[in-house]
Amino acid sequence: MTATKPAAEPLSIGDVAEQTGLSVHALRFYERQGLLVGPVRRTSGGRRRYTAFDVEWLQICVKLRESGMPLADLKQFAELVRRGPGNEAERLQLLDTHRQRVDAQIRALEECRSVITWKVGVYAEHLARGEAGGLWDPTA
Repeated sequence: MTATKPAAEPLSIGDVAEQTGLSVHALRFYERQGLLVGPVRRTSGGRRRYTAFDVEWLQICVKLRESGMPLADLKQFAELVRRGPGNEAERLQLLDTHRQRVDAQIRALEECRSVITWKVGVYAEHLARGEAGGLWDPTA
C-alpha cells in the first residue's frame, strides 16, 4: 500500500485521490454509498478532510473492488466495521466468500493462459518451420 501522510495532518480530497488511485468523483461516490467506515470531516468551508485511517480503508476498498467484490458486499463489510467489535465472524465469512470467488477466477484465468500458451507455441513452431500459411484459414 502507499505510504500516507501523518495522521495528525488532515488530507484533502486531492491528496486522497492521489494516494488511492481513485478519482475525486469516485471518492465522492464512495462517501455517498456509505462505503467509508466513518464520516468524512469537513472544514468550516465544507471541504472534505480525510485522515490516514480513511486512506488505509480506501486502499483496502480499492483492492476489494479491483478483485471483483460486489458493491453490495463492500457496503455490508463497511457497515460491519462501522458497528465495531463483535461481528468479526461475519466479516470473516464475507471476506472468505470473496476470496473463494477470487480463487475461482484465478483458476479460470490460469486455464485460459494455458490454452493461449499452447496456441502461441503452435503458431511459433509453424512460423519457425515456414509452414504458417493456412493455419486456421477460413477461406481454405
